[in-house]
Amino acid sequence: MPGINRSGSRRRPKAKPPESSTSAAEQIDAMVRDLPEWQQITFSRLRALIKQVDPGIAEEIKWRKPSNPDGSPVWSHDGIVCVGNVWKDHVRLTFSNGALLKDPKGVFNAALNGNYMRALDLREGDSFDEAAVKALLRAAIAFNKAAAARRGS
Repeated sequence: MPGINRSGSRRRPKAKPPESSTSAAEQIDAMVRDLPEWQQITFSRLRALIKQVDPGIAEEIKWRKPSNPDGSPVWSHDGIVCVGNVWKDHVRLTFSNGALLKDPKGVFNAALNGNYMRALDLREGDSFDEAAVKALLRAAIAFNKAAAARRGS
């Protein structure tokens, strides 16, 4: 019966998160401002590359929860392209379909065992091949566009 759980008591509707008056881009800007300097620089470089590859890419905030009240920055084009997270000792860019992309330059260095996701972890002082990251971003967007075309959306 809708509205009743198995114990017979009424379910409360899930509370929706409050609508923010600031855009996702502004929320991401605020998150970045609160980071240590090396993480600000690293995250901002990755974000700039994403926008260079696809200036119209959608920036969103997803997965807000008590342990992560700010949520995670997400970039989407016909589906999730990548997710940015900042941890205590590294910045991570996770490609949602990274395992299905060719990575001839070996950019991915984390989350290597799954069937779908792959990630790039950067620690303080790490460098990375910007051209190779851009190539992966282009491939991820192309993958999403092809999947959307197959779905007919």
